Amino acid sequence: MAAPSSFTVTAASEPHRVRTRQIIRAHPEVKQLMTRTPVTFWIGLGCVLAQVGLAAALRHQAWYWSVLVAYAAGAFLSHTLFVVIHEAAHNLIFRTLKANVATGILANFPSVFPTAISFKNFHIKHHVFQGVHELDADLPDWYEAKLIQNYSLGKAVWLFFFPLFQVIRTLRCREVISIDRYVVANFVAQLAFNVAVVYFLGWMALGYLFLSFWFSVGLHPLGARWIQEHYLTLSPEQETYSYYGRLNGINLNVGFHNEHHDMPSIPWNNLPKLKQLAPEFYEPLLAHKSYTKLFFQFLFDQEISLYSRITRRERGTATLRDQSVPDRELVSN
Repeated sequence: MAAPSSFTVTAASEPHRVRTRQIIRAHPEVKQLMTRTPVTFWIGLGCVLAQVGLAAALRHQAWYWSVLVAYAAGAFLSHTLFVVIHEAAHNLIFRTLKANVATGILANFPSVFPTAISFKNFHIKHHVFQGVHELDADLPDWYEAKLIQNYSLGKAVWLFFFPLFQVIRTLRCREVISIDRYVVANFVAQLAFNVAVVYFLGWMALGYLFLSFWFSVGLHPLGARWIQEHYLTLSPEQETYSYYGRLNGINLNVGFHNEHHDMPSIPWNNLPKLKQLAPEFYEPLLAHKSYTKLFFQFLFDQEISLYSRITRRERGTATLRDQSVPDRELVSN
């Protein structure tokens, strides 16, 4: 089987909102899982303090210690903070928007770059317009797929520079509001944090934080998460995949991706409960069990390329104002 040379185009609507309605009809008690989880704030704060502590401990060590610790430990802490940012983006930590925004900005600090609020703005559109190229920044650009194709070295380079590719993609999503007052607040707060780290701990400490962030979303087994979520690795038809491996324990169930897309108003701690509540919807779906296995499969399987994604030309009936809470809206009716 040859690697795809173009994206798979479908006329079907994205699968999640259909399943949302089906699950709520079959299990109306799912409403009880739509809560907020304030403990996520404390988990995020703990990870921030741990990263700052490691940065302080490494500031006088040889540079290679920063590389090793960032890859072996910092990447996991940084990735967990990314999940905290994700929970804040969906307003799943506190009831008020400002409290969730503040939590996202706090969790962003060790990542060096002010991305928490920008991520929120683009990520919500990924939920609403999954597979629509001009609105879904999760999709690779045409030039990305053509440049990298299915070559192992190219895919390794792409994963290494994944954060950069992700930023460039947002430029094509011109209809998405990319700058608002919260984005500005994120930038100012992050700049102040970075200056404080350099002033009190030095450049080596900031370098450790940068490496932790870079590894956590790039050329690292954790980087397989981006492949796991929507790449056609196990089936040419199934558009979204979950991961049910051990890393969910430290990364706040980030692997429960089908569950999250179906019910975006359910916080991370209740996603396994959703799977248990509605097994008839999730057990038939293909899923991943190992990020490491997927990491190497993506790199060396010549049948997988950046074209291994489903796209759609039609936006459906959703509007740009949609905040991706179809589950909460349905149970409120």
